[in-house]
Formats: sequence, structure tokens, C-alpha cells
Amino acid sequence: MTRKLTIIINLLTISFFQSFSQGQAFYFPPQTGTAWETLAPASLGFCADRIDSLYNFLEDNNTKSFILLKDGKIVLERYFGTYKQDSIWYWASAGKSLTAFLVGQAQEEGLFDIHDKTSDYLGTGWTSAPPDKEALITIWHQLSMTSGLDDTFTPTPTQPDPNTCTDPACLNYLADAGTRWAYHTGAYRLLQDVIAAAGGVTINQFTKSHVLDPTGMKGLWVADVMYGRARDMARFGLLTLAGGVWNGDTLLHDQQYFYDMIHRSQNLNKSYGYLWWLNGQESFMVPGLQFVFPGKLIPNAPDDMIAALGKNDQKIHVIPSKGWVVVRQGNAAGLTPGGNTVPILFDNAMWGYLNQLVCAPTAAGEVADRFVKIFPNPAQNGWQIEIAEPLDYAELFDMQGRRLRSVAGNGNSSVWLDASALPVGVYMVQIFAGGASRWARVVKSVR
Repeated sequence: MTRKLTIIINLLTISFFQSFSQGQAFYFPPQTGTAWETLAPASLGFCADRIDSLYNFLEDNNTKSFILLKDGKIVLERYFGTYKQDSIWYWASAGKSLTAFLVGQAQEEGLFDIHDKTSDYLGTGWTSAPPDKEALITIWHQLSMTSGLDDTFTPTPTQPDPNTCTDPACLNYLADAGTRWAYHTGAYRLLQDVIAAAGGVTINQFTKSHVLDPTGMKGLWVADVMYGRARDMARFGLLTLAGGVWNGDTLLHDQQYFYDMIHRSQNLNKSYGYLWWLNGQESFMVPGLQFVFPGKLIPNAPDDMIAALGKNDQKIHVIPSKGWVVVRQGNAAGLTPGGNTVPILFDNAMWGYLNQLVCAPTAAGEVADRFVKIFPNPAQNGWQIEIAEPLDYAELFDMQGRRLRSVAGNGNSSVWLDASALPVGVYMVQIFAGGASRWARVVKSVR
């Protein structure tokens, strides 16, 4: 790389950091104690009744904690049931995003390069893949979920969740590294072993010295899963919002790595960075399926949102354009089928409430898009589709991409899409009107 090109890249990454934080002066809570400055919801134009509606929605959907930060200050904070401010809960796969940050710090210190072979640190035979195929896998492939290792084999009595297994017997060759995207937790988890082997410390020691102590976070990795409080998750979200800087202390200097971490890492799943989910992309994939869905991951959320997402609806949403960090802990909301590995329907429903917090729009750009309405959703028997222009037709697909229904609009602006004979689950609707198409997720429920 020429010196001129290096200078250009550095300028671009510096420009990115400035735009990522929007030049904001962030507030950082003290590293010790419970003091944390607040911001009155009314100062952002939030209505009390709409806050109550949000809280009711959260409580009805098995939430334990919810926090909304604006530029680091607490705007909303609520705990439900017996869960309190100091209660401990697991991050689940939201902790993957913390691991990605730690990997960047380890690379910055020269412990490894993310393009190194994983076997350089775990030794040969860390998988059951043929040696030449194992040698293709790098740390980068683990970060981007493109190891090519098999995430699909059948559970057994001794290994009920093979996707999370890190034993070599569970890590079988399926495709060459870099040619297949699959949400494979077992391959990811060994990143923590890579850090520990390269640094000569445990993953908990590395995390404590590099992130927890500098930010005032508390937490502990237990069987590769991070446990902590809602405010710990909020601190990590704020660290990310501030571009890896905590109150003037830069914890991750490698701006290129940070940029790559929160941008598309490959073209197989365009909504995935380095263990961070990305909104606003043209398509996305979900765990357990080899189907590329068109459209944004979370349609109701801002396009620039990045998200740490975990099983049973553990969330850290970071929205630079708003200066927001949103945290949710709890049990599964139940708005998605299957194992709730990385559920996103709850995110979309939650953002429907978040978008309505302001009593009245303060700028033209804040007016909600009402071009298409689909209701009720969830529904028992079907969905009414209303659109602001003559509808050509609408089609319903299952989550495997199979077309199940097609209904002609005949120039009307409203049609009924019947679902009475369909099983309970999540579906995709494609709506054609005015020479364009739009996608939406719908749910058939028993309620």
C-alpha cells in the first residue's frame, strides 16, 4: 500500500468516527457508584402516556429491564417484576459484540492478526475438518460467521444444542471458509480461547482489564456467556456509540478495525459485521436458514442502527443518528418462532412504540411513514393491507422463501390476505404497487 493511499484511508476513517458520533459531547457515568445523570423525557418531546404504552408493551412481553440513553444520559429506565437495578442476567449472544471489541483490542496490541489461521493459536485438530480445510479458517472467518463449519447436524442426547458445542467432534467441515454464512455459535465461542491463548490470560482477566475496569462495567463470562446488569450493557452500548472512547480514554485506537466491525463484513449476509447486526441493508439472513430475505433487518428502526442481539430477546441497540442506546433484558417475548436464537420481531414491534414516543413531530423527517398499513399484526385469520395508491398484487411467503398466497389488488387500495388455513408462525408479505415492491413481516398467532 502506498503512503498516499494510507493517508487517504486514515482520513476516511477519521471522518467516519466524526460522523459516527455526530460530533456529540457524550456524558459518561462515574466508574464507581450508582450515580448516572438523567435527561427529562419531556425535553425530547416524549409524552407520558406514550411512555406508559411502551412500558406496558415491554411488561406484557416478558421484559425484565429497559434503558434508553440519549448521548449517555438516562432518559428511560424501568425494571419489571422482581428484577432490580442490581439484578444479574445473561447477555446471551449479545455478548458476541463485546467479544468482537476485545478481538480488536487484542489485534491492536499485536497479540495476533485477524487474518491469522485459528489453528496458529488453538493448535491443529481443533475441528474435525480435513487438515487442509481447517487450515483455511482464520480469526476473520470466526468474526464474520463464515468458517464453513457445519451448524446443521442433528442434536443428540449428549449434545442437545450442537450449534454451541466447541468440541472438535462437533466442528465438522461443510464448506470452504468464506463461501458460506451461517450463525454458528460454537465456532464463535472459540474466539475467546484465541484471545486467552494469545494473551496468556483468561478471557475474564482480559475483559476486566481492557473493558470492565476502564468503563465501570461489571460482568463475568460463564461458559462463554457474559452475565451482568442492564446498566453494564448500557455502558458497553455507550462505549460503542462513542467510537471506542470512554470519557477521553480511547480503549480501541484501531479505527479501521472499529469501522470494519460495524459495517458489512462479507456479501453473503449483508446485515452482519464482526459479530454485530446491521440495519438499513438491502437484505439479511437469520440463524438456521440459508435464505436471503430482501429488505432491512428491522424495518421500524433507523437505518444506521447496529445491534448486539441475543437469545430470548437480549438487546443492545446503538443509533448514532439519534445518540441513543437502547437496552432490553428478559425472557423471550414470544414474537418469533423456533428457538429464539436471534429474534428480531420483538425489535421491530418495540421500535413501533419508540417511534411514537414524541408527542408530535418536531421536524418533517420525523413523520412516520404511513404508505403501507398491515393489520392486525399478529393476527389469527389474516391481514388487511392498505396502501396509499392502487395495489397491483400482494404475495405471502414462508420463512423458507416459498410462495403460499397471491392476491390481486385490481386497482384497489385495500385487500385481505387470508391466513386461516396456515399454521402459527412468521411470514413475509411482498406488496407490489406503482412499479415498486415493499416487504413486511407478519405473524399468525393463536391469540
